[in-house]
Amino acid sequence: MDAIDLRLIGLLRDNARSSYAELARKVGLSAPAVHERVGKLEAAGTIRAYRAEVDNDALGLGVTALIGIIEDSGADTDDVLNAVREMPEVESCYFMAGVESYQLIVRVSSIAELERLIVRINRTPGVASTRTAIALSTKWENRPQPSLG
Repeated sequence: MDAIDLRLIGLLRDNARSSYAELARKVGLSAPAVHERVGKLEAAGTIRAYRAEVDNDALGLGVTALIGIIEDSGADTDDVLNAVREMPEVESCYFMAGVESYQLIVRVSSIAELERLIVRINRTPGVASTRTAIALSTKWENRPQPSLG
């Protein structure tokens, strides 16, 4: 990966809907050359997806919580992960160092729905306990990374 690839990644992070022509102007290449580079970055898995940033409140998902999972000593990590992966409320899952094995970011419509989700997670084989923090508000998320190139 060279400086142009890093610059393309930075530009796409800022606006994934940029055209190849627009990207080409900004990096000093032709649109076909940019198309080829972006395709290679996608094929290599460096660029994994393109997403829309949405207003979760507008979607009826006004409650954000962080749920830490503490596995029991005999837990099958793959089974716990597969169970959590099937829960559509779970937006992100991080493997953690420390007491909690996983940290989940979840979005639900209400506290009652959050309670039902916590109960489901706690009933998952391999889960010893959970610890939940509810976000009162979001100051920022998906913060842009520093420029790469």
